[in-house]
Amino acid sequence: MQLRDFLSYEEIYIQCHDSPDADALASGFGLYTYFQNHGIKTHLFYTGRFRIRKANLVLMVEKLNIPVEYVEEGTLHLTNELLLTVDSQYGAGNITKIPAEHIGIIDHHQMEARNIPDSLILSDFGSCSTVVWKLLCEEQFDPNDYPDLATALYYGLYSDTQQFTEVHNPADKDMHDALKYRNSVFSLLKNSNISSSELEIAAIAILRAVHNKEKRYSLIKSEPCDPNILGLISDLCIQVDSADVCVVYNELPDGIKFSVRSCTKETKACDLAAYLAGKIGSGGGHLEKSGGFINRWLYESRYDSLLTEDYFSIQVQNYLNSFDILDARTSHVDHSRMKSYRRRQLPVGYVQPTQLLPSKTPITIRTIEGDLDLIISEQTYIMIDLQGKVSVKSKEDFHEHYLPTKDAYHPKALYLPTIKNRLTGTQIRLSGYIRSCIPLETTIVQAYPLERACKLFPLWDEEKYLPGNIGDYLVALKDQPGDLFIVEKEVFEQTYELI
Repeated sequence: MQLRDFLSYEEIYIQCHDSPDADALASGFGLYTYFQNHGIKTHLFYTGRFRIRKANLVLMVEKLNIPVEYVEEGTLHLTNELLLTVDSQYGAGNITKIPAEHIGIIDHHQMEARNIPDSLILSDFGSCSTVVWKLLCEEQFDPNDYPDLATALYYGLYSDTQQFTEVHNPADKDMHDALKYRNSVFSLLKNSNISSSELEIAAIAILRAVHNKEKRYSLIKSEPCDPNILGLISDLCIQVDSADVCVVYNELPDGIKFSVRSCTKETKACDLAAYLAGKIGSGGGHLEKSGGFINRWLYESRYDSLLTEDYFSIQVQNYLNSFDILDARTSHVDHSRMKSYRRRQLPVGYVQPTQLLPSKTPITIRTIEGDLDLIISEQTYIMIDLQGKVSVKSKEDFHEHYLPTKDAYHPKALYLPTIKNRLTGTQIRLSGYIRSCIPLETTIVQAYPLERACKLFPLWDEEKYLPGNIGDYLVALKDQPGDLFIVEKEVFEQTYELI
């Protein structure tokens, strides 16, 4: 989907979900601004039982001049006009269904509406604001030219990712870094989130916390409240000396919102959040702070009679019991189980960053797996594989093991790596600069497929583990059997062949 596809309409109605939150308002505002600037008569509205009353949202509409209107249910019928739903899906349970002949959807939740061709649903994005920002950027429409809009999008991401703690998709990070927002207004909005009644909700939830001292985790159910309250509760409860992991959740009309905290290196909060969401929601974030959302319809279709209290208790225990811990420094690995494999001489990509930026520039390499900070030199080579994964090699190591070519290299990745100059904030997309290189020698490894999920602490990092799922491969270099790493099943089978 591209926004230019809708420029043929003379009139467009942009609908936020009922009781819109900051992300819905920001997303709708972004689309409204774009279409208005193209001379299209545009309306931004919501309906439902309740008007906007929450203090931060009232301030958001007022301070950022968001032209949102409340429309009484049953008063709007569209024929030739386009109806665009944002941060929700036409016919879903959290949005009043408006009769319309031409419908489009822009959302970031799990897919519910499957019969509407004009749909863009990016479920791995932390906010719908990011989806709209991406669409605007693709049209060369810069939100930074509109400070109110830039601030709204920034606050939309902040609100929908529990104060940025759930940001894990590189597109969310790109928007976070790119927007030039009005700090005074953002500060006002983020400090207007909590009402006295929500503070009471937090206190009651903490009093009713369930602690598992054997597995060292806490589960807390809260009454419905602003998502940021869940973060506040979990930040407090992770400080309890008997808990290494904390999950706080509440039930909303359209699903279950949850917050995760971890203070142990064996459990990344982002991994637990993704596990809890599974295939019925989305979850992720950072090592210590994460969260997610579970779709109500998908939950009920799979766990019809299971109470949410039981669901989270079962899932947390299943997760904690589902993996083995391996430390390359201390763990014994049975190498007799391993078979020998030869790495295929497949081309990989490389970039010399000093061809783009001066030597000694501090940069951040943004990838689908996270950010990598370093200071570049003439010795720095960035390697990129077919999945878009990144590693860094020295010039000496590169020329010893690879033959560079002038051919372009095209990774098949959802997100292609970018470089950010940390001195100027300038971002460079690497897609046009990646060249191909051929391995000069054959690498022999020993490996076997995992029968249980595994968390491996490699020799080069004792703080962050490499996750391995059932079927992925535990791999050791033949001449360095203690140097262990994990390769995903699909990648391993493409890259290695049995000797």
